[in-house]
Amino acid sequence: MRRVILAGSAGFCYGVRRAVNMAQETAAESGGCWMLGDLIHNAHVVEDLERRGVRKTADAGALGPGDTVLIRSHGERKDVLEDLEARGVRCVNAACPNVVRIQRLVAEAEAEGRRAVLIGEASHPEVAGIASWCRNPLIFGGPEEVRQWLERPETDRETPLTVAAQTTCIRELFETSWKILKKECTNVKIFDTICNATHKRQSEAAEIAGQVDRMVVVGDRKSANTKHLTEICMRRCPRVLQIEDADELSPDFFAGCSVAGLTAGASTPAGIIKEVYAAMSEEIKAVEGKEESFEELLNQSFKTLNNGDRVTGIVTAITPTEVQVDVGAKQAAYIKLSELTDDPSVKPEDIVHVGEEIETWVVRVNDVEGYAELSKKRLDAAKVWENIEQAVEEKTVLEGTVTEENKGGIVVSVKGVRVFVPASQSGQPRGADLSEMKGQRVQLRITEVNRARRRVVGSIRSVADEARRAAQEEVWANIEEGKRYTGTVKSMTSYGVFVDIGGVDGMVHISELSWSRIKTPSEVCKVGDTMEVYVISFDAEKRKISLGVKDHNVDPWNVFMNQYSVGDVANVRIVKLMTFGAFAEVVPGVDGLIHISQIADRRIEKPEDVLSEGQMVDVKITAVDEEKKKISLSIRALLTPGVEMEEALDEE
Repeated sequence: MRRVILAGSAGFCYGVRRAVNMAQETAAESGGCWMLGDLIHNAHVVEDLERRGVRKTADAGALGPGDTVLIRSHGERKDVLEDLEARGVRCVNAACPNVVRIQRLVAEAEAEGRRAVLIGEASHPEVAGIASWCRNPLIFGGPEEVRQWLERPETDRETPLTVAAQTTCIRELFETSWKILKKECTNVKIFDTICNATHKRQSEAAEIAGQVDRMVVVGDRKSANTKHLTEICMRRCPRVLQIEDADELSPDFFAGCSVAGLTAGASTPAGIIKEVYAAMSEEIKAVEGKEESFEELLNQSFKTLNNGDRVTGIVTAITPTEVQVDVGAKQAAYIKLSELTDDPSVKPEDIVHVGEEIETWVVRVNDVEGYAELSKKRLDAAKVWENIEQAVEEKTVLEGTVTEENKGGIVVSVKGVRVFVPASQSGQPRGADLSEMKGQRVQLRITEVNRARRRVVGSIRSVADEARRAAQEEVWANIEEGKRYTGTVKSMTSYGVFVDIGGVDGMVHISELSWSRIKTPSEVCKVGDTMEVYVISFDAEKRKISLGVKDHNVDPWNVFMNQYSVGDVANVRIVKLMTFGAFAEVVPGVDGLIHISQIADRRIEKPEDVLSEGQMVDVKITAVDEEKKKISLSIRALLTPGVEMEEALDEE
């Protein structure tokens, strides 16, 4: 065996290292504390913590006020946390930030009426803990279980789903699973929650396994991510050995081997990796007479930073003036507040959080003093321009805020980039006051980009036109007589109004606007009003729709008969003056006649000498002809009580 290839990502991930550090610090501060089960899946680390005063218990109910308990890196069930807090137990949450994020995602999914789906091992404590943060989650081990669920007759494919993965899930299993769900179900949101460090570790393990004769994977046998590493390596290498420490290595395993590979799970301490590497390297001494130290290999695994590079790292600390980031390099990397945001009122913790993965731009590398300056602000700006340029090619719809009216159009801010929208593309009528759009959120497409001149042109109208066409097709595809819509009055004429019912205008004739007698539509509505309408008839070929507002299920005559009787007094509105009398509205849709002889207690030449249209007056109901639906009214009967009514219905 000539050499050993050591994976640069082998050993503690950020979440595990954070949990172990928190355990050691908490034990030192409090003089001892508890952990519910194993803090991480590594017996050596758990034993070391117990020696430091971190005692293990599986019975959360045995803890009480004054006790301090560490929540393991895999997280804990929601009901256990709530019970501990209710009993006054101090909880120190050492759960991996990536796990906490998934717990939050499934809780938010439930609040939105969606069903959570987890791709992972149902029996794993991380998955069990996440599942407790929502009701009735679906847990699938991989694509086969997804297919089995879809084949069940009771499966509802219309239910909105939110899909996430166990942090250590094999990427191939997750991607295959969510693609099946995306194809077969109608409403699926996908969240790639596989830990970036896990993905990097798995990818590196697969790459090394494909280059070697023997592959060694170090980690606790209860560790899911170690088990997955072994499964991945076995696909690429004929001989793979999973061990917990160097004592399990056998010289026979390396017989005939020229190149061996070494990787380790996220819970494996560097000391154990070093011991295993040293044991494997004994064979190299006999062949080449030299040994490459573990520290040298680690140094080789560090990435090299150059000015202008894009790098991804993990936020390790936040101070009022800077953010410290682990980017896997020799240099200590940090972001000044001025390179985090342009807003001086914003605090660093408002933008980033410890444990969060962040992509940055390398501004300056100082190898002498051993630090690197990073910038999130500059990378964000570059990415915005890239997104803008990509949006032109893909005709993507973007959102922005109208910030000002400009000569010939308006300016829209899209993620900090000024986009000029000509007046003709604003979506407003010609000659409209564009200043009224200031402050509005709008959707637009980018039509032209010149990055060198920092010029961007967009169109709001193209998005609005497309949305309107889609809405129109939706209306015409589902319209039917009697169907009700909530519409908006778009325009008015003397004979009716046009109402927009979702991109399509329908006509409401003046006679269908109200049971009351009206002369113009403006008496009952105005442009911009919301109106409840129903379809009377439609012609899909001519694209015409007749709408109604009056409820024909309600008979105004029955309303009148239920409300009034002969001899009753009613307050009515004069709606029309004739030579022989005046018609008055008793209830909407029912008019009665006040004969000219019953208008006053004296003789008058014509009704307008006393009455005017629109006037409200009190009248007495003197006669009702149910068959002909005619009503006789009298003002005179109220002015001269006791006077015998001589008017007959045939006088109408």
